[in-house]
Amino acid sequence: MLGGKNVMATIAVKDVDAAARFYEGTLGLERVGTGSSEAIVYTSGHSWLLVYRSRYAGTNRATAATWVLGEDLEDAVQALRAKGVAFEHYDLPDTTRKGDVHVAGRVRIAWLKDPDGNIIALSSE
Repeated sequence: MLGGKNVMATIAVKDVDAAARFYEGTLGLERVGTGSSEAIVYTSGHSWLLVYRSRYAGTNRATAATWVLGEDLEDAVQALRAKGVAFEHYDLPDTTRKGDVHVAGRVRIAWLKDPDGNIIALSSE
């Protein structure tokens, strides 16, 4: 039923303006719409991301969104680090770390948090 339809990631935030500075200024997403002062829609590749105000913002302790960057992963990590982004480091089974990038076989992944603590992943696959 839903397998052939597009899906949009949604991320809850406390402060929509702070989130806009992060998602636009730091991550470089393009704003394509606002429903109100409570939500912003971004485009990223062929996908959309909805950032909306919620009193439950920052309560998710799992990855909220993943960008698949392929061979551009390390360059993106360096560029974000240059903008002051701190990356998360996790002790995961069968995983090593090279700088801020976790390596598990051929998969490379780095995690960061938005201003509300939502976890974002950058992956090679």
